[in-house]
Amino acid sequence: MNARIATDTELIEFNGWTLRVRHSGKPRRLLLLVHGFTGDENSMWVFTRGVSSHYMIVAPRAPFAADPSGYSWRSSQPDLTIKPAMQMFRESVDGLIRLVDEYQAFVKMEAPTFDVLGFSQGAAMSSLLMLMYPQRVHRAGILAGFVPEEVEELTASLPLAGKQVLMAHGTQDQTITIERARQSAALLERAGASVIFCEDEVGHKLGANGLRALDAYLKT
Repeated sequence: MNARIATDTELIEFNGWTLRVRHSGKPRRLLLLVHGFTGDENSMWVFTRGVSSHYMIVAPRAPFAADPSGYSWRSSQPDLTIKPAMQMFRESVDGLIRLVDEYQAFVKMEAPTFDVLGFSQGAAMSSLLMLMYPQRVHRAGILAGFVPEEVEELTASLPLAGKQVLMAHGTQDQTITIERARQSAALLERAGASVIFCEDEVGHKLGANGLRALDAYLKT
């Protein structure tokens, strides 16, 4: 565990979830960190250096064990021949909404909307949180990720009108191709979102352009 996690956050058990959280004075907003496949509650903190102090940050551990280690947001192991669809993640998306409600009530924080930041599989979850619960998510950061299949019915009513989405992706990503990321950005725009799209010549990670864009995004 790196020093930032050890000094700025605490690990807690809450209503069946394992969470790493950062509280800061009287936070006005909540930022939900959603890790990728085989990650855990510690994986996303590397992206939080630009997070404003008015955020309370909550990083949950996904509920399903992943193979060979870590955790996943879907109960079945990924089949690389099948593109993940919305229904594969619905249970976890609904669970995260309940978690946010319960945790905000626990800490007596009243914030009708929250922000979400996800990487890879966690980015897919972040996009679904916005599309399935647009009234709850203010904005999202989708890092090295994608929008799952079978969401067309959700996009028809422009649920993301007025919302801003940051997408950062590597042009050399062999896990989730840049073409798929661009298609996902276009889908979110069709749903009404204003998408900031950053590309770097890197693989399945964030490059310098993406990190700079993320820092600026999280400081506002």
